[in-house]
This record gives sequence, C-alpha cells and structure tokens, in this order.
Amino acid sequence: MTPAAETTREVETTRQKATRYVFAGLRLALGWTFLWAFLDKMFGLGHETAAKNAWINGGSPTKGFLAFGAAGPFKGFYNGIAGAAWADWLFMLGLLAIGTALLLGIGTRIAAVAGGLLLVMMWTVVLPPENNVFMDDHLIYAGLLAGLALVNAGDTVGLGRLWAKLPLVQRLPWLR
Repeated sequence: MTPAAETTREVETTRQKATRYVFAGLRLALGWTFLWAFLDKMFGLGHETAAKNAWINGGSPTKGFLAFGAAGPFKGFYNGIAGAAWADWLFMLGLLAIGTALLLGIGTRIAAVAGGLLLVMMWTVVLPPENNVFMDDHLIYAGLLAGLALVNAGDTVGLGRLWAKLPLVQRLPWLR
C-alpha cells in the first residue's frame, strides 16, 4: 500500500496562489527597475540621464554617480573607478542581464546574487544613507531579491519552470 500523502495531490490554497502572484509581480517590478536603469543610461532617455550623456553618445554610466555622489568610507575607492571602461561595461552588462533575467523569470538565483551584490555596492557608495543612519532602499531590494530566488518567483508569470527543465539547469541547480 502506498501512503496517503503519495496518492493525494496537494491543492494550492488561495493564499498560496496569491503569494505566488505577489512575488511574481515584485520580480517583474524589480526586473523593470534594473532594465529601465540600463535603457536610460544607454540611450539617455531624459529621466536620469540626458541624451548628451548617454553611453551610446560617449557618456559614462558610472562617472557621475561614483565621482560626484560618493561619500563616506568608500569614497576614494569609488572615485578611483568612476568612468573606467571596465566599470562601465560591468555595470551596464549587470543591469541588462539582471533586468532581463528577472523579467523572463530565468536564472533568478544568479540574478538575485548579482543584483544583491550590485545593490549593496550602490548602498556603500552613499554611506551613510540620506534618510536613515543605516537602512535604505538598496538593502531592502537586495533582501527582496534573495526572497525571490528562495521562492522560485520566476515560475509564476515567467519562464522559470521551462528553464528548470533544461538539462544544464538540472545538472547545475544554482542556475535556476
């Protein structure tokens, strides 16, 4: 005889379904946040980056913030890498890859780690934060990214389930 738990299927409750969709919505919102930052810095869409300062027009996506916005104990470090080509490329590729992965719901674990690292670094640029002695939105977003990865938020309104079935992802689950 098989145990009852093996013969009955788990039924998702309304609360569980709502939770999945809330986390999917938060994943999409954060994905758009990263992708928008990439698009604005790449093309100078005028929200935070003027067209004349766009990366495609020769501007540096890291120079302004790291050279003039840095404060606190890491100011010298960030001033030193401001505008460096390698920093610009890493920053822009990171924004694009993290945003795309979150929007598609694939590689959310990698996106969460990379996004969390980027956000914590951005938090250290402006220590102490403007509105609080410690906490700001960068740390909250980093924590949220960890949560999104832990609940497999890419499976709802995303390609996470299909991604998880790929042989490479099955062999290397950290790619999930």
